[in-house]
Amino acid sequence: MTPETLLNRVSKALDQSVLRKGVLFHEDSGAHLLRHETPTALDAAVYRPLLCLVLQGAKEVGTSAKTLTVRAGQSLIVSHALPVTSRITQATPQTPYIALVLPLDLDLLRSLSHAVSPSEETRPSDPFSIHLCDTDEDMKDALRRYLGQCGTNAARRLLAPITAREIHARLLLGPHGETLQKLLWHESTASRIFKATRDIQTHLAKTIVVTDLARSVGMSNSAFFEQFRAVTGTSPLQYQKELRLLRARDALQTSSAKVSEIAFFVGYQSSAQFSREYSRKFGQSPREDRELALVG
Repeated sequence: MTPETLLNRVSKALDQSVLRKGVLFHEDSGAHLLRHETPTALDAAVYRPLLCLVLQGAKEVGTSAKTLTVRAGQSLIVSHALPVTSRITQATPQTPYIALVLPLDLDLLRSLSHAVSPSEETRPSDPFSIHLCDTDEDMKDALRRYLGQCGTNAARRLLAPITAREIHARLLLGPHGETLQKLLWHESTASRIFKATRDIQTHLAKTIVVTDLARSVGMSNSAFFEQFRAVTGTSPLQYQKELRLLRARDALQTSSAKVSEIAFFVGYQSSAQFSREYSRKFGQSPREDRELALVG
């Protein structure tokens, strides 16, 4: 009998859901399973700390500062909440794009990190919060076992937590480890920028004062601005604007609130300015975007 692969396992779960294209939330495991049979247009979203493994096909993902191509057999981690654009670039009905996205448990990573020796690598590393590498067979096997264990109540309670721990341990021990360790060190630049991004998200409607943000994470204004851009690919003000527009889009598509109410809720004082920036970002006005979502 041919051993089951992670691709087989994910494809089977998608087939059982009768999902031909789109995103399936695999409730038992907390993972998202994706399948697309054709390339897609650019889509904007907020990526929170996660692992994304492309099993078949290819996609592009990035910010205005940098775009990465993720091919079959490669994985990326996103260490900070990040507004990104992405598109599927390689997919056909015969060989669809298939991927698995698993949220990172930062508390679990932090509990394991003390057992991992710091890297002795002295060369400067890229501070950007998206890191791409090839995925080894041991990681694929751990993810395959984890999805299988989440299929029954007993295994989900007893075995899946152990395998989830293994997956996070392998992330720390593998090529993604350096990026994650920098995030987990309490006084590292990555951890300070993480705190700043969390503050922006928590108080999204509040006007940003860069001086206050820098002071709150113990950095000078110039160092904070430089490192924020290096980690997120954008400035603090642009980061906030992207988050506001993405949250507004979600509210437009999931609520019946007026456009003006949503604009005010995410921090805009002017509905006209909100509509202009929304149209520039998504290619249609807030009302047009809501109507398209209703039709879809």
